[in-house]
Amino acid sequence: MAAINFFNEDISFKLSHPRKTSTWIKLVIQREKFSLNQVNFIFCSDEYLRAKNIEYLNHKTYTDIITFDYADTEGEIEGDIFISIDRIRENADKFERPFDEELHRVIIHGILHLLGYDDKTPQQKALIHKKEDACLSLR
Repeated sequence: MAAINFFNEDISFKLSHPRKTSTWIKLVIQREKFSLNQVNFIFCSDEYLRAKNIEYLNHKTYTDIITFDYADTEGEIEGDIFISIDRIRENADKFERPFDEELHRVIIHGILHLLGYDDKTPQQKALIHKKEDACLSLR
């Protein structure tokens, strides 16, 4: 069943316009010619996400997002995307962007990872940032 779900783990946070955000995400997935199975967004604190980063990736740093891809079939999208609301707030201030814009940039960044885009090399980072901008223009 095609679904996009939004959850909180250890914080109280309410996404503004979840239906509009889901519709936008589905449009991005469709334009990339993928089919949606299920994606869960889990909004959490810095400390919660750092613990996940240590547990699953053996990274001891803070991060804004961790994406877990569970898709078994090529062309299908399924996964969990953990997002630190603390880190989004800090990055919004740092990059002088509205919180909502930074949040949606990170949301679509996670979706792009599930669509197969990576950001390990400078070329990959440039491409994924370009894709983020293109996706944000669809909102």
